[in-house]
Amino acid sequence: MNLRQRIEAFAKLGEFFKQFSTSKMEKNENFEFNPILFDAFKMQISRASEFNGWFTQENVLKAFESWSEALTIENLEKWTSNYQFDENAKPKNIAIIMAGNIPLVGFHDFLSVLLSGNNALVKLSSNDKHFLPLIAKFLEYYHPYFKNKISFTEEKLTGFDAVIATGSNNTTRYFDFYFGKYPSIIRSSKNSVAIITGKETKQELEALGDDIFRYFGLGCRSVSKIFVPKNYNFDLFFNALFKFNEIINVKKYENNYDYNKAIYLMSLFKIKDNGFVMLKEDTSYASPIATIFYEFYDEFESLLEKLDVEKEAIQCIVCNENVLNSVKFGKTQHPKLWDYADGIDTFQFLLNI
Repeated sequence: MNLRQRIEAFAKLGEFFKQFSTSKMEKNENFEFNPILFDAFKMQISRASEFNGWFTQENVLKAFESWSEALTIENLEKWTSNYQFDENAKPKNIAIIMAGNIPLVGFHDFLSVLLSGNNALVKLSSNDKHFLPLIAKFLEYYHPYFKNKISFTEEKLTGFDAVIATGSNNTTRYFDFYFGKYPSIIRSSKNSVAIITGKETKQELEALGDDIFRYFGLGCRSVSKIFVPKNYNFDLFFNALFKFNEIINVKKYENNYDYNKAIYLMSLFKIKDNGFVMLKEDTSYASPIATIFYEFYDEFESLLEKLDVEKEAIQCIVCNENVLNSVKFGKTQHPKLWDYADGIDTFQFLLNI
């Protein structure tokens, strides 16, 4: 299979994903693979929360919807056009150790490995182990080429040429120890932040709510901290977030909200609370579920300098000002194919092994 054919395969997968959106799951009777695969995907999406309480149907469908928008011929061609491919190069075996914090969080690595012509040896997270094997089945039905390109294992990884591993700050120490002698990309935990200037419209702050609450704030692109000017009126922020108040009806989220609120109150921390999310002044970046950290700033330029110094802890910066590499409000959960995690060009890494 050449690059063009691989692009067509993943574009076809994107078409298949379009049947699963946050508005509905609707079977396209004319889609050739539906008799084999549609019901299997629908059942797994419907049952996802039984295996992982954070994987609500809405959030799972949001992940499928986002990938359906990304996997088009146009996007795939634009992405791959920036690289030089050697179709005669011998495929390498790439071990992918996946996280499981949000649905399909490891799909970009999986896509990159296969699109680059290499073989994927996948170790799934126990928190997200059902969707990718189904996606592999789709690709195998689409073309037998993929039967020899994808394998899954729960055992010790062997027979690989390079590693892409994503985990917590603790697990990355083990990754470095075990895989340090191989070509590797090893990612640790990061968080995203938003800079509020006070000039934001209610619509922009509502969009920021999606950056905060989508996937319950569990993703590295989820905003866990905001920077606000001195004397900022937090009522504007809370009023805009009110549209997300039903999140408290999700039991796992409610339990975290109650637990963290109790800890804060017993520790005599000062918090701002609207009944479903808390604001706590804190210099850290990684806030607990149902909590947003905030920090005041004096000068905008000084804040940008601070964030540049601490960039290793930050995945995205959300801002409505003209800040280099910043993301607009409401867009953190909609990365382009060429928006690489941690700013590391996965595709170039794979082509240079």
